[in-house]
Amino acid sequence: MIASTNLDAREMEAIAARHPHLLQSSAAKRRSTALITAGVVLYMIFSWWFFSIGHVLANANWGIAGTYLADWVSYEVRPEIAVAPDGTMSVSFGRNSPLGDDPSPEWVTLEKETVTRTVAAPAAAAQVQKPKTASSFSFMAPNAARGADTNSTPQEDAATTRTEEVVTHAVVKFDSSTRIDVAEKLVTVTHSGETLVLQVDGADNVTPEGPLPSWAIQKRPGEKVTLSFGATGWAEVEGDEVSIRNRFFGWVNFLFDTNSPFFGKPYSEVASLIVSGERIDPARSNLSLAWNNTLYNAEWQHLDVWTKLLQTIVMAFVGTLFASFIAFPLCFLAARNITPSRLTNQFVKRFFDFLRSVDMFIWALFFTRAFGPGPLAGISAIFFTDTGTLGKLYSEALENIDDKQREGVKSVGAAPVAVQRFGVLPQVLPVFASQALYFWESNTRSATIIGAVGAGGIGLKLWEAMRTNSDWENVAYMVLLILMVVFVFDSISNLCRSRLIGRTH
Repeated sequence: MIASTNLDAREMEAIAARHPHLLQSSAAKRRSTALITAGVVLYMIFSWWFFSIGHVLANANWGIAGTYLADWVSYEVRPEIAVAPDGTMSVSFGRNSPLGDDPSPEWVTLEKETVTRTVAAPAAAAQVQKPKTASSFSFMAPNAARGADTNSTPQEDAATTRTEEVVTHAVVKFDSSTRIDVAEKLVTVTHSGETLVLQVDGADNVTPEGPLPSWAIQKRPGEKVTLSFGATGWAEVEGDEVSIRNRFFGWVNFLFDTNSPFFGKPYSEVASLIVSGERIDPARSNLSLAWNNTLYNAEWQHLDVWTKLLQTIVMAFVGTLFASFIAFPLCFLAARNITPSRLTNQFVKRFFDFLRSVDMFIWALFFTRAFGPGPLAGISAIFFTDTGTLGKLYSEALENIDDKQREGVKSVGAAPVAVQRFGVLPQVLPVFASQALYFWESNTRSATIIGAVGAGGIGLKLWEAMRTNSDWENVAYMVLLILMVVFVFDSISNLCRSRLIGRTH
């Protein structure tokens, strides 16, 4: 017969009386777990209140964040429709349009007419301000000729008659559900099944006909109206101009800019020209020309970006290398079990504290001021910060070594240098190298940040692109390059550290 394993209350009380520590420990654990949980919950509630997280989330403009993210992977074409007081229009795409010098996209439809109009020419003679009469002093000779008197009668304005071609009707199609129609001082906007009609006067005022839909904003009567169409783009309607921002997915002109002879050609045609086509430039092959146009692409600046990225890599490598070389001998002076002098230990340790207590970003500002913008400032900032950090880590590794190996070398009568060489270095050298490799990989990221303050490298280039607030696709390109470099160097660093500590995986 199998005995029952269930205990009744009387038996539990007896066990508790004989062995009170068995139940007390479990109760203490439950109380500590409950207290820790309550503390974490209270801290989260306090943080939510102290930092006003709910208010921040409620008032955050998530639409702007979405627009910024869309700008990373898209580009905008920006036609401007200028409206004259007589209702005629002119369309321009800007000097640096991604469509080239003479764009004619399919999604813009224009109706044009030839008109004859009379234009008033400016007066031939400019009016000169009459000198002040409050003072009789003048640097001019007593009877010198002065500018024309402002009280004199200006010349009659000349009038010229000219014939020109103007736009009378413009239609911009964003997608199947969004379009803007401009004609006769009326801007008709259709989006998501809703229609908005705006009257413009060719000068300053915009007047909506009816209430504004949710995707249209006008801060004050008569001012411009901003139209938001989501991922497809946006527009602004003013009294004398309609500004279009039509967004397209992708990175435009990534290989060839608008000045390249390969611009606008299909990739198959470009490949054919490179392989077997006649030379576009008699002085070089088409392959050399295409490579040159890609490197010196004015919109993406590939060569400059790659050069700055290489500077960042060199900054991280040289700064970490110099820091390792300086921290290596100093760490033996800071380790208490290696150098018995307490004064020397404390002096070197405080020196390490000084170097690493000042952030790398602050050192970068200091050296940029001292040496001027460039990689030297970045290398110096990394060198100073890492010397302090690596020196502290190295000295702690020395203080944690096994003294038996060092005593064994010392027992055979070895010199002090030989004791350190054969009794200490074999224990700490893999650790030293592993930490140096980690800092090299970490400094590749840090060099990007300090580059933004003028310390050279791709960080400065990245900051310049972000400040324009319009070149976010260039920002995405550089961020992607930085990520690739960090991934590569992280893999190399992990592989080297695994080999150093004896692991094969």
